[in-house]
Amino acid sequence: MAPAPRLVDAVNERLEEFLADRASILRSISDDLDPLAAFSERFLSGGKRFRARFCSLGFDAVRGSRRGHDAAATAERYAVVSASAALEVFHAAALVHDDLIDNSDTRRGAPAAHRVFEAQHRDGRWAGDGEEYGRATAILLGDLLLGWSDELLDEGLAALRDQSAARETRVEFNRMRTEVTVGQYLDILEERAWLTRPEAEQRFRAERVVVHKSARYSIEAPLTIGGAIAGGTASQLEALRAFGLPLGIAFQLRDDLLGVYGDPAVTGKPAGDDLREGKRTVLIAIARERLSTGQRRLLDELLGDPALDAEQIRMLQDTIRDCGAVDEVETEITTNTDRALAALGSSGMDREAARDLADLARAVTRRES
Repeated sequence: MAPAPRLVDAVNERLEEFLADRASILRSISDDLDPLAAFSERFLSGGKRFRARFCSLGFDAVRGSRRGHDAAATAERYAVVSASAALEVFHAAALVHDDLIDNSDTRRGAPAAHRVFEAQHRDGRWAGDGEEYGRATAILLGDLLLGWSDELLDEGLAALRDQSAARETRVEFNRMRTEVTVGQYLDILEERAWLTRPEAEQRFRAERVVVHKSARYSIEAPLTIGGAIAGGTASQLEALRAFGLPLGIAFQLRDDLLGVYGDPAVTGKPAGDDLREGKRTVLIAIARERLSTGQRRLLDELLGDPALDAEQIRMLQDTIRDCGAVDEVETEITTNTDRALAALGSSGMDREAARDLADLARAVTRRES
């Protein structure tokens, strides 16, 4: 089984090759498109490649030691690397749109896409409103990346000899694309409609966003896409889901904590960014259950104010921590991680792949960015 660094190297090489080809297509249309290609190449040059690694391990979990070195195996490897790269491009598209929706200024310690193009407008002293130009360009860039992710996936699937596996892979990819899109909608809905929803539903609605916007898209879908490429049976794909969903929930709950308490030097995002954006996360839902009426009213009043200063951020951080919400989320992370590992242990997956999945599970739930 190829170690993670070799998989990441292969995905990076595939991305470089693909983006260079697409950049040449853009350049054949107009040099004015160079900024789109340059941002895409730069944005996709980094990242942890978690989705790519889960995709590869989903393949290994099904295929395991039965892999060969003939033409069919080479085609499968190409399909896995292409699908892994497609997931990374899809993720980039989602981040571009997510930053736009959330009005985020930064991503990974650098200006978000819409801010990059806003600055291009300003530096060029062009006509019209720079902020509008930046937003419009980021929408189109995200759409372009979405299309490219499909192209990458299809190039890999076309190489497979088992076209039933190719069709099942496409089904899994399409399901992921639908779920993350509607999950994003549910997220923005909760930020605005929470006030009219019953208090008893707040946590359930936050958990629903976790599942559909992140958990399935971040871990479950990459696993099943890799498993489908390997020709996994229905029961094998279900075993991957049984591991992937609770782990994906734990992954997002960790992200929720980092959105409030993460170190900006590590996360690349401002401290307390989710508080300024007004994210109605599970962390916030739990805090609201635990706070007194006065404290809850103050939290609701401040949450989502983009002008929150450092002192107000610290006050909200302390309020959420002191009521026990952080400890409860940490318990939920541990519970879901344990559930995933238990499912992994009884799955009958390839032993080496299962070991690597367990290691990766611990890495994604204990991360600091």
